[in-house]
Order: sequence, then C-alpha cells, then structure tokens
Amino acid sequence: MVRGKTQMKRIENATSRQVTFSKRRSGLLKKAFELSVLCDAEVALIIFSPKGRLYEFSNSSISKTIERYQRNTKEQDGSGRKEAEENLQHLKEEAVSMSQKIELIEASKRKLLGDCLESCCINELQLIEEQLEKSLHNIRARKEKILTEENQKLREKCEVRSPHLPIPLLVAPEPNREFSDVETELFIGLPEQRTTHSL
Repeated sequence: MVRGKTQMKRIENATSRQVTFSKRRSGLLKKAFELSVLCDAEVALIIFSPKGRLYEFSNSSISKTIERYQRNTKEQDGSGRKEAEENLQHLKEEAVSMSQKIELIEASKRKLLGDCLESCCINELQLIEEQLEKSLHNIRARKEKILTEENQKLREKCEVRSPHLPIPLLVAPEPNREFSDVETELFIGLPEQRTTHSL
C-alpha cells in the first residue's frame, strides 16, 4: 500500500501530534547516527519536545561540537567583514578615479570655451584648435544633412501641391524693368555657386 504525501502543517490533534513526534524523533536520531558512522562526519543533534524535554545525539562531545560551530561562524563573519572592507576600498578608489576624470573633462571643456588658455603650451593649443575644427566640421555636416532632408520634404510637398509646375520655377522678366540682367530663377534647395547670366 502506497503512503499518501503528508501535508506540512501543524497536526491539530494532540495525540496524533505526540505519536508523530516520537516516530520522527526516533527516525531523525537514527539518521544522525548513520550519517556519523557511514560518512565519518561530526554530527550533533539537539531536539526539544513540545513539553520542553531534551533529546540529543553526538558522536563526540556535544559541547565541543558547539564550540567548533561557534569558532567556524566567527571565522566566516571575519572573512565576510574582510571582503566587505575590500569592496569598500575598491569603491573608494573607483570614486577617486572618476572624480579625476571629471576634473580633466571640466578643464578640457573650459579650454575649448577659451578659458584658462594662458597656461597651455603650443602643442596643447594646436590640439585644442584641431578639436574645434573637427567639431565645426561635424556640426556643419550635421546641419547640411538636416537641411538636405528638409529640402527634400519641401520638394515633395511642392510636387504634391503643384504637380504641373516644373521645379525649379522660372519667372519671366517684365519688359520695362530698369535692370534686365537680374537673375530671377527660383531655386528650392541649398544655395550653390552659380554664374549669373542675362535673361
């Protein structure tokens, strides 16, 4: 006959609870003994019944086993404290390193803005100049890209609104205008280098 799985909760019936305690206590003491013999392990087991009665097992002196346990716990606490101190020291060093990096970045930023340049040597000034030129080049390239995209959008809008009008649009000059060689061509897009021609 297969035994059902025991539900892990307090047994409410006092008699059943006492019977279960006695059986399980005996089984636990037997297992502790077997573990100490089969595995040559130092085992100490202490049980207090619901009424406060003491049951114990130890394959050596139970007080010596408890002392050994307490020593081992203190050593673990000590090693844990040492590890925490090492971690704290590492974090402090990292904070100092980050602080120095921030100071260098701030100093570089001030120099790029034109402050504190009197203390710079020629090489530093040339490096700052190269950085500024590179930054200007990047900004121009970014602006040009944005303008090109906006231009394309405007072209597409114009084509949608006036599909019959060609782009670029040419405006005919008036016959009696004082200046006849003024360029009146309408361009949509970036300004380009163009040679003027008379209309």
